[in-house]
Amino acid sequence: MSIQQLLLCLSLGVACVSAKPTEKKDRVHHEAQLSDKVHDDAQSFDYDHDAFLGADEAKTFDQLTPEESKERLGVIVDKIDTDKDGFVTEGELKAWIKKAQKKYVYDSVERQWQEFDLNQDGFISWDEYRNVTYGTYLDDPDPDDGFNYKQMMVRDERRFKMADKDGDLTATKEEFTAFLHPEEYDYMKDIVVQETMEDIDKNGDGFIDLEEYIGDMYSHDGDTDEPEWVKTEREQFVEFRDKNRDGKMDKEETKDWILPSDYDHAEAEARHLVYESDQNKDGKLTKEEIVDKYDLFVGSQATDFGEALVRHDEF
Repeated sequence: MSIQQLLLCLSLGVACVSAKPTEKKDRVHHEAQLSDKVHDDAQSFDYDHDAFLGADEAKTFDQLTPEESKERLGVIVDKIDTDKDGFVTEGELKAWIKKAQKKYVYDSVERQWQEFDLNQDGFISWDEYRNVTYGTYLDDPDPDDGFNYKQMMVRDERRFKMADKDGDLTATKEEFTAFLHPEEYDYMKDIVVQETMEDIDKNGDGFIDLEEYIGDMYSHDGDTDEPEWVKTEREQFVEFRDKNRDGKMDKEETKDWILPSDYDHAEAEARHLVYESDQNKDGKLTKEEIVDKYDLFVGSQATDFGEALVRHDEF
């Protein structure tokens, strides 16, 4: 897949792989993703590692011995303890987790920046983005890959202009971040809702009815019986999504669905880490309590079983 196709998929939410008929599509945004791992401490702490460190940093810790992990974790604890009182509170831990996840977003933007800033002036104009992303495709009026690039470009331009606060059609790095990750910015959330509704609202009436809602995440594809999770989603739509019980979701109901404001994943993860590590149950963590539970925060099963000790590549 080319960089242009990849960016189209990332910014427009286009499905880049063939989904299985029973594969559920998740439209819900939770700020920066804490992890794509399952949160199941009975099996592993992979989710906690990604949430606490960020996915990329968590991979580097997988190469460390337990002793090295504990040493580096101690350094991190000093950074988390912002008021330097010798304790890590739930609030400090929440702030750290949010910072780690924001770094994921900014790192992804940084990796793409040079691709689009063609004249190296520290800004990305709409023309630069359009030429890099769509230039080779707009010459072909009938592409064979199923994408309508002219329509996608119009939609991208609308989002670019929304992100461009001063209206000069030139994006700063922050504005470009808002363009690529609109769910991270309050002033961009309406465009996230609008694009989602356009994707799902097949009859173009400005609402999402039950069958459109189900059809977005599930295709019968000849199946006679729906999976159990599809039946559950039908119940969710009736009981929770369609708040005014008119049989369809309007803009506000769609926003409540895809951009929930009543649950903070970073806060929940911080509460979980404190609960699991707070040995004296005083509601805050010492460095010793955190390092004692290093496997929860940064340790890997591989190093626990001593595999890192017999590897020679890190020495």
